[in-house]
Amino acid sequence: MSEPSVLGQLARSFAMISLIAIGGINAVLPALRDVVVESMRWMDDEKFMQLFAIAQITPGPNVVIVSLVGWEIAGFAGLLVATLAMLVPACLLAFLVGRVANRLEGSKGLRLAQNALVPVAIGLILAGGLDLSHAAYRGWLTPLIVAANVAGILFTKLNPVWGLMASALVSLAAHYSGLFVLG
Repeated sequence: MSEPSVLGQLARSFAMISLIAIGGINAVLPALRDVVVESMRWMDDEKFMQLFAIAQITPGPNVVIVSLVGWEIAGFAGLLVATLAMLVPACLLAFLVGRVANRLEGSKGLRLAQNALVPVAIGLILAGGLDLSHAAYRGWLTPLIVAANVAGILFTKLNPVWGLMASALVSLAAHYSGLFVLG
């Protein structure tokens, strides 16, 4: 599947997504999923969620999801194209914006722009979480697990890893008891 047209589509799609990545890769996960699953149909939600899970447990930046998706779509060439298409435009834009910001340091316009981007980034990240929750939906237990994790993060000082481990154990127990069907 690594024909030039697929690599070109991959490069074009991911480069465009990279330019709106305010707040990091988690902010653009809905756009990434939309391109990969809905628009181009390179994979289904289940495969996307598997790659997302792998990316989350690997050390390093969350952008690993892009490399994994590229690999799944077009092998090693896809990995390179997807990763470079996501990183290069965003890095160039960040460099240029940084230069302008240095020149405008202390100005009201720069402070206004920075303050305006905070809710945009938060909204994109929340939309990403909702989109992934919807894509991961496997039955009535899914929203309960999500709600329990959100409550744990908001109302306790426990490390979120404990919530993830508990979620995995509950999901496995429910699956093997027949209460909840995974995948």
